[in-house]
Amino acid sequence: MYPDTFLQHLRGNPLKNPDEGTAGTSLLSRREWLGKMALPATGAVIAAAMLDGKPAEAKRKSEHKSENKPEATSVDAGTKVYNIRDHGAQGDGKTIDTAALQAAIDACNKDGGGTVLIPAGTFVIGATELKSNVTLHIAAGGTLLGSADGKQYHAVDAIPLTGDTTLRDGNWALLFAVKQTNIRIEGPGTINGQGAQFRSPQHGVMAPSGLRGPQRPYFVLLYQCEDVTVSNISLINCAFHCIRPIESKRLHMENIYIHSRVNSNNDGFHFISCEYATVSNCVVLCGDDACAMFGSCRNITVTNCFFSTRWSVFRFGGGHAGNIAVANCVLSVVDGCPFKFQGDPGSRFENISFSDIVLDQVTGPISISVGATKSRSGQEFPPVVVRDISFSHIHGTVTTSPATTLPESDLHVGLRPGEAHSAIVLNSVNGAVIENISFSDVHLSFGGGGTAEEGARRDVPQVFGEYFELGPIPAYGLYARNVKGVTLSNVRFQTATPDLRPAVVLDHAEDVAFNGFSVEGNLQAESVIRMTDCKQVLLSATRVLTPSSPFLDVEGADNANIIVDGGDLSKASSPAIFKAGASADAVKLNNVT
Repeated sequence: MYPDTFLQHLRGNPLKNPDEGTAGTSLLSRREWLGKMALPATGAVIAAAMLDGKPAEAKRKSEHKSENKPEATSVDAGTKVYNIRDHGAQGDGKTIDTAALQAAIDACNKDGGGTVLIPAGTFVIGATELKSNVTLHIAAGGTLLGSADGKQYHAVDAIPLTGDTTLRDGNWALLFAVKQTNIRIEGPGTINGQGAQFRSPQHGVMAPSGLRGPQRPYFVLLYQCEDVTVSNISLINCAFHCIRPIESKRLHMENIYIHSRVNSNNDGFHFISCEYATVSNCVVLCGDDACAMFGSCRNITVTNCFFSTRWSVFRFGGGHAGNIAVANCVLSVVDGCPFKFQGDPGSRFENISFSDIVLDQVTGPISISVGATKSRSGQEFPPVVVRDISFSHIHGTVTTSPATTLPESDLHVGLRPGEAHSAIVLNSVNGAVIENISFSDVHLSFGGGGTAEEGARRDVPQVFGEYFELGPIPAYGLYARNVKGVTLSNVRFQTATPDLRPAVVLDHAEDVAFNGFSVEGNLQAESVIRMTDCKQVLLSATRVLTPSSPFLDVEGADNANIIVDGGDLSKASSPAIFKAGASADAVKLNNVT
């Protein structure tokens, strides 16, 4: 509070000298009054009042000098708020507000950065370019609504569609940025893409929007950007992938809610050759790959998230990917294999860990299926290498009845052969390398229902690709072909209903160790574990939990150094049987009950 006498002075009223009492008639000059005031804040107010009291010419010169001062050096640079309504946005859910939003972003960027505010309202927009040092803040009650008119979008020509095959999915977007830095997209508001309007009602018929296929817009498309955060926001009904960063660095996806199940290829996050990225505290309900990492993705963490999708959650393809950690996640209703590795020729996947994950009604659940290919001219490409991948503390259920339509979705997706009777698959063909794969504290309950005919399959196709392309897997728990250095520690496989396939099939496997393996078998299956031409296999402290057929079915003349050390095999009809030229000398039984 200022003294009443001081306020009177500011209002232009004469003041008597306080030292002379109420009867005094002496007036204080401004200089004398300032001399008696000690508070800096009061002095600032007086200075402002004096400036207002300047002659008009002096005031005009002062304002002119301030206007000429560069914005980038002003004391509030980077702190200003640019409300898109001030740039002409209507927010009525009908008017196209793209130009207003772009004008606000351009002004913010030109002034050195700040916040572009989308207030409460529904703002219909088309393709909009994000720029450096701009925070796009969608307030509570605010929605950016992607236009259903395809004419409001365009290709981003600066983003190439040739060269790396991972870039060929299109370059159309609602929000895009090319070679920009320090971008923020934040809620608590919503982005809604009206993705169903970009879906063809039937094959050969154009979508209502006039755009389909690779011309559908992503929500956020980033190319060679750095320092980007998307946080505290809801992303609803995208026409294509929700967030697609390409060759970008320092990316942070935090507390995002994605619900996008209205079109094909409704990916959640789709990283391409990115590094130093984090995904945390997100809920992703989508229709395709929930968190794809294509190309040379490196130094990425995914933590504390919930995922549900028709296809894969963690999907790897192409490039040299590595130094990736996924932890503390729940994967529920994932019809399409939660963990899937497929590599282009010459790809490498190394140093990747998955830990503390709950699986609920998933298919697969793990597929590493890689190989080498030949070009049409006969040129051979280098094989794919997958090594040092770990799966630890993973518990849950694997379904044999995957849904064809996910909850809260009317998009029907048909089942492929082999999706129902799947298993963990490590499949290497044509000289590809799969080595040093570990499973620790993995407890899975499989749906069961596999037939003896499926379990008797020895002619699994020499192909690689989608996990269902192998057809029904001849094992209900683990099928491993042409692998080296596989370990299972404290692993438990069981079935919800009877399954007549072996629990494990190893085909040309080397350096394999089972320690503390607990498994359910079946009296009508050929065996609990089948091995074909395997070497250096150690099974220690193994337990067969149910009455079963023979524990080991050893086939082929190239088996060697298979040791069963300790454990309880008493429920198996016999410890081992030998077929197709296998010798009993290949197996040693030590301290087995």
